Amino acid sequence: MTFTVEVDVPVPMRDGIALATNVWLPDGPGPFPALLVRTPYGKDDAGLYGNPKLPNVFALVEAGYAVVAQDVRGTSRSPGTFVPHNHEKTDSLDTLAWLAAQPWCDGEVGMWGGSYMGFTQWEAAAHDEPALRAIAPVMSSADPYAAPWRSPGGALSQDTVLTWGTLSALRNLRRDLANGHGDPADAEALMSSLTDPQSLQEPLPIAGRRTLTRSLPWLGQVLDHPERDAFWQEISAIDHCHRITVPALHVGGWYDVFIGETVRSYTMMRRHGGSAEARDGQRLLIGPWSHADGTDLGTYPDRSFGLAGSIKAAGVTEAHLLFFDRWVRGRTEAADGTHRVRIFVMGVDQWRDEVDWPLPDTRYTSFFITGGRANTATGDGVLTRDTPSVDATDTFVYDPRLPVPSLGGTVLAAASGAYPGPADQTPVETRDDVLCFTTAVLERPLEVTGHVTLVLHVSSSAPDTDFTGKLVDVHPDGRAILLCEGIQRVRYRESLTGPTLLEPGKVCELTIDMCVTANVFLPGHRIRLEVSSSNFPRYDRNTNTGGTVATDSEDDLAVAVNQVHRGPAHLSRLILPLIEQRETETERLE
Repeated sequence: MTFTVEVDVPVPMRDGIALATNVWLPDGPGPFPALLVRTPYGKDDAGLYGNPKLPNVFALVEAGYAVVAQDVRGTSRSPGTFVPHNHEKTDSLDTLAWLAAQPWCDGEVGMWGGSYMGFTQWEAAAHDEPALRAIAPVMSSADPYAAPWRSPGGALSQDTVLTWGTLSALRNLRRDLANGHGDPADAEALMSSLTDPQSLQEPLPIAGRRTLTRSLPWLGQVLDHPERDAFWQEISAIDHCHRITVPALHVGGWYDVFIGETVRSYTMMRRHGGSAEARDGQRLLIGPWSHADGTDLGTYPDRSFGLAGSIKAAGVTEAHLLFFDRWVRGRTEAADGTHRVRIFVMGVDQWRDEVDWPLPDTRYTSFFITGGRANTATGDGVLTRDTPSVDATDTFVYDPRLPVPSLGGTVLAAASGAYPGPADQTPVETRDDVLCFTTAVLERPLEVTGHVTLVLHVSSSAPDTDFTGKLVDVHPDGRAILLCEGIQRVRYRESLTGPTLLEPGKVCELTIDMCVTANVFLPGHRIRLEVSSSNFPRYDRNTNTGGTVATDSEDDLAVAVNQVHRGPAHLSRLILPLIEQRETETERLE
């Protein structure tokens, strides 16, 4: 394979700034279709070209695409100041227009890349640049409020915000120091916090991190906007999916911080995309991966998915090439023999092609919480399809000074001291503030694939608090492996745009988005629901005051007595997406 590379090509923006851009051109006369990636992590960084979750750049060039990598404004070799999301719309549009005008480009452009690189794609797609033909966001979001900065239930994604924010602030500060500005002591403090998860996550108030916000003032804005107001709506492409006219390849992981929004972007575009081509051209690929685990093997300390769970087995590069050949090059035959959805089903640990998402044969089924005292896994809380006949109440004390620690799941984990993924939850199930509701041992396989929802009837002694839920696969050896989770800040139970505080002691209904999963519970296993009021540092701790959580100090923290009401008068329940036909298909596993 031969190609040429132009390094640090200055691409002019409408305000006169020129962004540093590398261009990889295939051998041959051209012109070529182009694939653009815009990154804040360094276009020259080896991670861009060796990340197994992203397509192989050399394979893209060998397939005849010009590959264009650009440092976003204020990062690496591009001038300006990096303010997350602030210039991505206009800078992406200006870059696309520049690309289409180059003699080596045939005017057909796709975009690709993961995490923040996905934000730049959605911003461009929502504003109808004619040259853009398709996007391929990997582990990203079209709604930055819901993921990764906050959550569908309104809580702050603290681990993600502080870890990513500290890394970004450090990059900004190092640029300042290289230009004779900034304080070296700030750099030392930021580095220290990255190596000490306790000092990064625990100090209150959250908004009191002056060293961090000096180098990344945007973080202060995130904390100043806990509601999904105009600050967030302005950068939410999913709010404008009716005007997005390009197809998208969505790639995600069951344990990725973005996974809920990866799937929602797919479903919203399938239903409401701005053209028939956009609606028909949505593709979804999900594996058993987390966001920043640094491995492509699908192996975690408490659970291994085997070689089948590896990113290599998923064929990420091949999926990108087929997708771009179809929608950027316009080769209709490229889609022949492919399916719209490809998912890794845990439990049976197999890849499966599907016609759509949610799976057409999904049957949403209520599992009610009942039994006796549900505190801890040794209690007698029960999860059953049978409608309960007796009213009861479970009570626990939530003290934000002693939160339930995050174990696995969708933590970013780059600096949290935890690891993401399918972690064993038994250490937290011994806590009295964790309610556990468990089914009987399963006699036959039961598949749960899709969106999981928890409906709780709750009350609290506090004017505001949180309720959390986790779906767990209890193995015969006692391991309680986390599948998916969610949280609801009670003040946002009616709307994310305006809080409604609780009347202490009054029962209200909450609906908790527990995200998505695909898992076959095998014979001998049990299904478990965990309920509590904290999951820290995955989410910030509710201070229980009803005030501004981000500015509450240690002295403001209040203890809440929280209750979950269940029975015929209060049908608290877990709603699982059962795939009944798959039960029959997997009976051979018995």
